[in-house]
Amino acid sequence: MAKFEVIMPKLGESIIEATITRWLKNPGDTIEEDDPIVEIATDKVDSEIPSPVEGKLVQVLFNEGDVVAVGKVIAIIETDPGAETEVVKDVPVAEKSTEAATIQHENVSAAQGSTAVESSSDRFYSPLVKNIARTEGISQADLDAIPGSGKDGRLTKDDLMAFLKNRTAPSAKPAAAVSSPAPGTISAPAAPAAPKVIAPPVVSAAGDEIVEMDRMRKLIADHMVMSKQVSPHVTSFIEADVTNIVKWREKVKDDFQKREKEKITFTPIFIEAAAQALKDFPGVNASVDGYKVILRKNINIGMAAALPNGNLIVPVIRNADQKNLLGLAKDVNSLANKARSNKLEPDDISGGTFTITNLGTFGSITGSPIINQPQVAILGIGVIKKKPVVLETTDGDVIAIRHMMILSLSYDHRVVDGALGGMYLQRMQQLLESFDQNRII
Repeated sequence: MAKFEVIMPKLGESIIEATITRWLKNPGDTIEEDDPIVEIATDKVDSEIPSPVEGKLVQVLFNEGDVVAVGKVIAIIETDPGAETEVVKDVPVAEKSTEAATIQHENVSAAQGSTAVESSSDRFYSPLVKNIARTEGISQADLDAIPGSGKDGRLTKDDLMAFLKNRTAPSAKPAAAVSSPAPGTISAPAAPAAPKVIAPPVVSAAGDEIVEMDRMRKLIADHMVMSKQVSPHVTSFIEADVTNIVKWREKVKDDFQKREKEKITFTPIFIEAAAQALKDFPGVNASVDGYKVILRKNINIGMAAALPNGNLIVPVIRNADQKNLLGLAKDVNSLANKARSNKLEPDDISGGTFTITNLGTFGSITGSPIINQPQVAILGIGVIKKKPVVLETTDGDVIAIRHMMILSLSYDHRVVDGALGGMYLQRMQQLLESFDQNRII
């Protein structure tokens, strides 16, 4: 019988490993071509791997809960006698549900070798768990003593993080005898230890409903906390008169939908202006690596979109500065539809250099969004409202009803100061207010 080796497929340019969450087929099961055989999860997406061939599943090489590097063989399928043995690469992945792109796991293992590490006690640990243990200075003996909630008692990342959260500080060692300083010398004061942030205890009361976060919400929570810890956030605001844009859209939307069979929204206009402003102020299209600033060559703008489960994800429009308004409108509609139907692919949500979030979707006037790491800024779009505004004319000031909105920019104050953030917002205001009502799309 010929054998096919099914490997862990590449799920995106930044993904190096995935967790096997559930085997859908067992050894001995007969499999049709394209039958899903295993569910996998990364920090970005949950997916199913379909069988590339027809045959019988004879062996699975990893257990549920194992973290497996891309390119590793995960299963062996026996096929008809006449077939040749080969390794199946680049297996297509059927998307099951997509998770926050803006989410990037802060504890991705640096090890890319074997996917499970065996300790001296014959207990297995994933590279992710081993990496966290090394970072936190947990000894092998302590690691072996932590109870595991995974399959067959395997220690999961959540088990380890719970241990770290509840671990008491080590008892202070006796202070060594300190000799008196020599006359004329000054002793430098000891640096104070950084305070450890501990969440306050929460007690549920009678009648309270306790809802467990789903996997995606946990990742979002971790990513948001990490972003606030990594970047000192500052938010600036500016008001823009978008009356020209509102009137233009009202004029062209029916013809556009009749011609293109889809809607024209405000989002592609905001993305176009954001991309132009990033070209004018490239310091906002950047990332921070230690004490180095990486100025991004490409302008890849992510747009926050809603998933069916209520969570948010950030699909990315690549090279947004090189596309016209029609192309941006097509991309926006395509990615929004894919998000609503859970059909986003890993590459759709990776590589962003700047993010836009539409706070006005639910009527919010403005807000101060959290930066999507490793970016250095995120633009918030408030609701468009009619307001009385003072206009300057040749005959003097007049009060007119205009369509106004507030733009907010949250930025990393390590590399974007108030002047740069303010100039970026001012450029956005100029681009939106000077929009041509006679523009053809």
